[in-house]
Amino acid sequence: MSEQKLSEKEKSLKQITAVVYLFQVLAFGFAGLPLLVAVTINFVKRGEVKGTWLESHFNWQIKTVWMTLAGLALAGVTFETGIGLFILLPTVLLLIYRIVIGWNALNADKSVGELS
Repeated sequence: MSEQKLSEKEKSLKQITAVVYLFQVLAFGFAGLPLLVAVTINFVKRGEVKGTWLESHFNWQIKTVWMTLAGLALAGVTFETGIGLFILLPTVLLLIYRIVIGWNALNADKSVGELS
């Protein structure tokens, strides 16, 4: 799907999806707050992407936020035991991986998982 074939509504929703990925990137500088903003946008706009190729991005983004927040919470609780670092590192790498995969698929106008 090329950029020219996207409807105005799809272009707008694609921009919103890109903003959510940006908020996920901003989590590296501002801890969890951008992740909460990102997931809020996803839930507010979720109905508008239902049945479109962007729905996979919203599902991907929501799952990314919950996995990241769970990993950060678990790392925080276990940090003093020395285990936290071993949870924090994979959590951060997973967040980076999911942002890169999702953003690349979005830029190619494809659903997540459609890139090969």
